[in-house]
Amino acid sequence: MSKHRKITLTTEERTSLTSIIRSGQTAARTQTRARILLLTDYSQGEHWTNARIAEAMQVSKKTVANIRKRYLDEGMEATLYDKPRSGSPPKLTGEVEAQLTLLACSDPPEGVSKWTMRLLAEQLVELEVIESISHVAVWERLKKTTSSHGE
Repeated sequence: MSKHRKITLTTEERTSLTSIIRSGQTAARTQTRARILLLTDYSQGEHWTNARIAEAMQVSKKTVANIRKRYLDEGMEATLYDKPRSGSPPKLTGEVEAQLTLLACSDPPEGVSKWTMRLLAEQLVELEVIESISHVAVWERLKKTTSSHGE
């Protein structure tokens, strides 16, 4: 007797998995999981072992076992796609970033020759664009936009 439970996919599930693989529009991780599910399907006649699937897909046997278990316990959607990760949403939204860029491109305040990262961060808070932000976050965002930093 096999030490793992057997997966028998429906025709609709096989069609869905095949379209995920053929479209090429999903993440590689999702496509690999879809391929593993198709190979673990007992309704197709040929029975692949976890070791054989792992070798063919270049993953570990534990990965194959985990995918099989997740499918049987939680269903196909939970198996194919990762759960959302915890964490706070980014502070710099598109609107805040636009305000930062406008501010950095504007003339600096009187008595200052050019904008500094700390001055930009303080000004964003003072203008109530954002509740709080560090000068490092300002620098990282401006670096990504290849801004001239007010020069």
